[in-house]
Amino acid sequence: MRSLIRRTAVVTTAAAVVAGLTPALSASAKPLTGSAKNGTYLALGDSVAFGYVPSEAVPAPNYRSAHSFVSYPEDVARALHVRVWNAACPGETTASMLKPAAPSNGCENSPGSPVGYRTQFPLHVQYQGTQMAYALKYLAAHRHTKLVTINIGANDAFLCQETTADHCTSPAELVALVNKIQANLTAIYTQIRNVAHYRGLLVALTYYSLDYSDPVQSAQSRLLDAVIANATKPFGGKVADGFAAFKGPSEASGGSPCAAGLLIKLPDGTCNIHPSRAGHLLLARAIEKVVGTLAPK
Repeated sequence: MRSLIRRTAVVTTAAAVVAGLTPALSASAKPLTGSAKNGTYLALGDSVAFGYVPSEAVPAPNYRSAHSFVSYPEDVARALHVRVWNAACPGETTASMLKPAAPSNGCENSPGSPVGYRTQFPLHVQYQGTQMAYALKYLAAHRHTKLVTINIGANDAFLCQETTADHCTSPAELVALVNKIQANLTAIYTQIRNVAHYRGLLVALTYYSLDYSDPVQSAQSRLLDAVIANATKPFGGKVADGFAAFKGPSEASGGSPCAAGLLIKLPDGTCNIHPSRAGHLLLARAIEKVVGTLAPK
């Protein structure tokens, strides 16, 4: 969640686009009941869902061992007493999730390079092809799946910043970004509901702000979250509020999720953009809240 936008005027323009988007499909989703002990859980998304840790963190991450990365899906699985299959890939965009060789921000490729995380290191689950193709195969083989979560979209914005002359700051670029994320999420949800025929609980996790004391920074996150929510709800999906999950603790620390301990601390005293263990636990609780089963106390 670096800058999605840099001017408040651009936020207003894109917000108007979001408000005018038309739902594509409606579908019902049944909430989990009881402990869901006999079900499974599929987690989809980007580096936040994966549990990515930057190389400069202390202790240094072991990229050769995917099991060494623990993130909110694992916390949710423990709370709901289900087994999780985490298919997330660091750097995944909404486009690369759907289409082979589509530009990503570091999953199977990076801007200007055919090298990405998947081409060098293992994911939590191994698969050929796209994350979407894996999801469809998984749901076909696991008809007792109780929960699907997804968090994706931030890397679309990062990629826009890195590959456009205006660094994705003009109203035209931002409108195009909003429309692309909306269209791709609609395609993702359509395949989950209509191709895999999954009718269980579908939850999208929204993104947090990197600085709650900065109105523009928070507006950036809210804009992306609005696009995600707008695409999710017509498919009977629920929205877990990652923005709100970080807001209270961050505001108690001057608006900084870094100072609140919710982001990964770096040796120089700053923070990486990815959640710490404390941050992942808060994101997990946001999901558990909409699912209806909180972690046992």
